[in-house]
Amino acid sequence: MSLSNKIDFAVVFKVVNANPNGDPLNGNRPRTIYEGNGEVSDVCIKRKIRNRLMESGKSIFVQSDDNKNDKHPSLKSRADEVLDGIKAPDEKAKKACETWFDVRAFGQLFAFKATGGKKGKAKEGEESGDDKGVSIGIRGPVSVQSAFSIAPVSLTSTQITKSVSSEGDGTKRGSDTMGMKHRVDRGIYTFYGSMNPQLAVKTGFSDDDAVAIKTVLPRLFENDASSARPEGSMEVLKVVWWQHNCASGQCSSAKVHRSLNVTDTDDLDALISFNELNGPTPEIIDGV
Repeated sequence: MSLSNKIDFAVVFKVVNANPNGDPLNGNRPRTIYEGNGEVSDVCIKRKIRNRLMESGKSIFVQSDDNKNDKHPSLKSRADEVLDGIKAPDEKAKKACETWFDVRAFGQLFAFKATGGKKGKAKEGEESGDDKGVSIGIRGPVSVQSAFSIAPVSLTSTQITKSVSSEGDGTKRGSDTMGMKHRVDRGIYTFYGSMNPQLAVKTGFSDDDAVAIKTVLPRLFENDASSARPEGSMEVLKVVWWQHNCASGQCSSAKVHRSLNVTDTDDLDALISFNELNGPTPEIIDGV
């Protein structure tokens, strides 16, 4: 059975002396918008949701190279193991949604080059001759927005040096400079998301799947430590969960999200408040 009621959610988290999401086009400095507020991309957030779901035993299609739980070297290899031999695009999409949690939640575009067989172009969602390439688009019911800090953030850049020779026989010492590390000194961030029952019907995303995401959000940054994000430097403070009483929703997601007020403070009792809303009642969950 698919998702019964529309769901909106928000996550408020804190960053202290960490780089929550480096920008590769800006020397891996923490992402910021023009006004100086910090940003964490939706892709980065979904990566962390996938990792936490995978740790809880869910089957995940888009696994990062440094955090895999199977033998597959690529997405194509993982897809071929399950989808190879299924001819109809609709059946392939159905099988993918049944197999992988993140596909039925976030959707997925399967667009892999064919190997071997006859050459030639195929229409969207079709195979060309003996080719076994996959070109299928699946639209998922769960949407996640980018996170932004409540106030402009202060960034600190530190030059990294080394005290050992990285190559050679050790008689000649190389340059001490290795590079730069960047961090956000402190910031309170918020991101929003929604779950759409109409789209859930097509992928099979269920009420139990929604609960699985609800369960992992309070511990989004567990087992996520790195040199750029030391243990304890990123913390979920509050998760707000709005469950509507119908599939179409009692009001728009924009109104629901706008009803939440987040204050840039370390006082958890004063962190969030709500405007009056003729809609679902918010459930507040503390971070783990």
